[in-house]
Order: sequence, then structure tokens, then C-alpha cells
Amino acid sequence: MTVFQALVMGVIQGLGEFLPISSSAHLVLAPWAFGWEDPGLSFDVALHMGTLFAVVAFFWKDWVELISDALIKRKRTQKASLFWYLLAATIPGGLIGYLLEEQAETIFRNPLIIAVMLISMGIILYLVDRCAAKRKSLDKISFSDSLLIGLSQAFAIIPGVSRSGVTMTAGRALGLTRETAARFSFLLSTPIIFGAGVMKIGDIAPGEVNLAFITGVVSSALVGFLSIGFLLRYLSGRSFALFVWYRLLLGFAVILLAIVRM
Repeated sequence: MTVFQALVMGVIQGLGEFLPISSSAHLVLAPWAFGWEDPGLSFDVALHMGTLFAVVAFFWKDWVELISDALIKRKRTQKASLFWYLLAATIPGGLIGYLLEEQAETIFRNPLIIAVMLISMGIILYLVDRCAAKRKSLDKISFSDSLLIGLSQAFAIIPGVSRSGVTMTAGRALGLTRETAARFSFLLSTPIIFGAGVMKIGDIAPGEVNLAFITGVVSSALVGFLSIGFLLRYLSGRSFALFVWYRLLLGFAVILLAIVRM
């Protein structure tokens, strides 16, 4: 992999991890579309660690308060409850990811499957966002809300679904405001990315860490940090329509390219 290719993949990961467009889909589609060699699982893990740095850097104050109230001061506050809700919501996605790891790395990486998921989940996001109420802020999220959003996260094992997209869709269906749904999705991404990284970090051989490798990690972290701030500001006054249209156009483009290559 060249430094340029690593830079492109890092930017794709930084955008796709937090915008509701599916980073895993883009990491599969980019090499497929451009004829690049698949960088492999180790590089994919490294890119996810880059976005972990991004979300921790953006929400570090939130996590300090959550951990302090829940584990250090052991207060019965909303933030302490939110900490335990986030941990509980992580379990379904982590469990499904572990059980379907082989399929995620083989069967689900088919461009046509990805295209169908991009289109179908884009339509679902549009319909839910259009019809959902906007009544709940972050301090109104319940344990059942958290668990349902966590369950929805399990579907993100299929590239094209989008972890952020499906959790935001579930949040909107449960009455969260757009900005609240995005913020909860970002906080929820921290333990799931951390857990996946810890499980796979041993797969990265020291010899694989070169300039291209570092470029991918740094670019995914920087772009991821910017993506979080952009989406929170964007959703404070706008809908998900922009991302829905992008998903539809990309999905149909992938189907057309697959047909041409047959």
C-alpha cells in the first residue's frame, strides 16, 4: 500500500465511522473500485484505532464526568446512569460481532450486498427521521432506550448498514432529537471500537508499522475528529436527507459498476 492509498483510506474511515454512510462499506468499495490490493485486517484495525483517538479526544470531558460519577464518586446521577447504559448497550453489538466475525470478513464484503444495504438503510433512515418525534434530550434516555439502540448496533456487522447510521436511526425512532441521537451514537462508539481494537491489536505485526500505516491512522483520527464536530453542528438545524441521498447514489453506482464488470 502506498502512502497516498493509506491517506485516502484514512480519510474514508474518519468520515464513514461517524457520518451515517458506513465506513466498513467504503473500506471494501474503495479498493474494489480503484483496483487496489486489499490492505488487510491489520490495517483496518489500525484505522479504527485512529477513530477511537478521535472520539476520545472529542468527548474526553464527557467520559471523565461519566466515569467519575459512576466509578469514583459512585453517585446516583444521570451521568452515572448514562455510563452504565452505554456499557450495557455495547454488549449486543460486541457479542454479534464476535459470533459473526468470519461472515463479516468474507460473505458480507460482497459489493452487491453492500449496495443493497446502503440503499435500504438509507430509505429507512429517511422514513424514520421524517416521522419521528423530537422530544428526548440526552438526560432523558432510559435503560430500555439504550438497550434497543445497542441491539440495533449489532446490524452494523454488515457493511453498508453503518454503525452510526443504524444507531441514529434507532435513536430517532425512540424519540431522540437528531443531535441527541448523534451524540449518544458517538459515545456508544467508544467502548465498541475500543473492545474491537483490543481483540485485534495482536494481529498487527511490528513490521507492518511503516509510513503508510502511520499516515492512515493519523488521517483517520484527524478527519474523524472533524467529522464529529461537523455532524453535531449540521444536525442542530438540518435533517439526514444529505446522507440519505449520498447512500442512494453510491448504492446505485456500485450496482451499475458491478453489472458493467460482469
